[in-house]
Amino acid sequence: MKLDHEFKNAWKNLKDEDMNAVMSYSKEYMEFLDNGKTERRCVDEIINKAKKQGYISLEEALENKNIKSGSKIYANNKDKGVALFVIGQNEIEKGMKIVGSHIDSPRLDLKPFPLYEDGNLALLKTHYYGGVKKYQWTTIPLSMHGVVYTKDGNKVDINIGDDENDPVVYISDLLIHLAKDQMGKKLSEGITGEGLNVLIGNIPLKDEEKDSVKKNVLKLLNEKYEMTEEDFLTAEIEIVPAGKSRDVGLDRSMIAAYGHDDRVCTFAGLKGIFEVENPEYTAVGLFVDKEEVGSMGNTGMQSRFFENTVAEIINAQGDYNDLKLRRALGNSKVLSADVTCGFDPNFPDVVDKRNAAFIGNGVVVAKYTGARGKSGCNDANAEFLSEIRKTFDENDVTWQVGELGKVDQGGGGTIAYILANYGAEVVDCGVALLSMHAPMELASKVDCYETFKAYRGFLK
Repeated sequence: MKLDHEFKNAWKNLKDEDMNAVMSYSKEYMEFLDNGKTERRCVDEIINKAKKQGYISLEEALENKNIKSGSKIYANNKDKGVALFVIGQNEIEKGMKIVGSHIDSPRLDLKPFPLYEDGNLALLKTHYYGGVKKYQWTTIPLSMHGVVYTKDGNKVDINIGDDENDPVVYISDLLIHLAKDQMGKKLSEGITGEGLNVLIGNIPLKDEEKDSVKKNVLKLLNEKYEMTEEDFLTAEIEIVPAGKSRDVGLDRSMIAAYGHDDRVCTFAGLKGIFEVENPEYTAVGLFVDKEEVGSMGNTGMQSRFFENTVAEIINAQGDYNDLKLRRALGNSKVLSADVTCGFDPNFPDVVDKRNAAFIGNGVVVAKYTGARGKSGCNDANAEFLSEIRKTFDENDVTWQVGELGKVDQGGGGTIAYILANYGAEVVDCGVALLSMHAPMELASKVDCYETFKAYRGFLK
């Protein structure tokens, strides 16, 4: 009997035939990332892919009154969240197998009245969303995505900067020659939130004396999108890094991309549930919004969307009562599918190396998250961890443990505690990243693939 334990390198643990599977999976994931740069675009991607797999909308399922074992259903939450269900053989009150991830990522949002002119430049005011290092968002190509509702109620889709023929937008930084005072500030103060103003134009509109550059930008927006300045008031426009995800390393072993957090787990959960047919317990792929800002709001995990959707399914199956709903949620088992930090040789002092996750060692199981004394965490119990270990071992998943930094260094959270509040068994499980929350994050392809295998095995 082997008494000690050493976590395996997932690359070394791959079977010969699996290398092609890793690279094929990664290519498909990168396409998903490039097409899903915002939560709205992610929902579109998820639903389009689900329909091709035979899923029907909750509304259609309720109208048909035919929800039975093997039924595949999607529920759309205001185009910013979605849940996929494969109805199980057991009654839903016996519990569900849930893989829950979030589809929002740190970014810059346009303020409600953003457009102004200064110094012969047209600019847009922003308010950053989620935890960002503000200086990282300067001097890089940026794109604009979102929706605008014009005064007559028409919905207009905004997509500027990711087509190779599009212009990009940009946030300037101070030249080093004049940056003496800036360089003397703390890193967190070198660029302020109010300083994240997006450059969007420089050509003035002819025969206009005041705000002529701004008016020319408005003219261009009106010509392409039929919008006016007032329509910014009824818009949701996000500023995100422009460009596609890229292979990293001479061996093409890693992916640099915007939005790994948490779309790397989103895609793994999506692919995982697509391989589930007629399961014993109802399988759920849950993709939510607003995690980066506390999971509040009607599209966040703290909303009643998921609870209400489960209630609708129970009701459609007959004999609804509140106790059945409580049992369905309380008897469930959940992988809170979110990323964690990987050990970075450039910054080794922020983690406990014995309990840190390593890039290339497979999917990460994090017993707890939280910060400074596990504050705000879900702390998975030993019984559920034992069950997860057995499941992963049976499905030949290479996995490791990890935590979010040293005890007093910082920390963070996921949606795990929200589902645990129902009484469900929950543990955090996802991909280790480098440069988390940066405009371009880094993930290992083999970790992405092992995470898919983990979610698939759990849901089945």
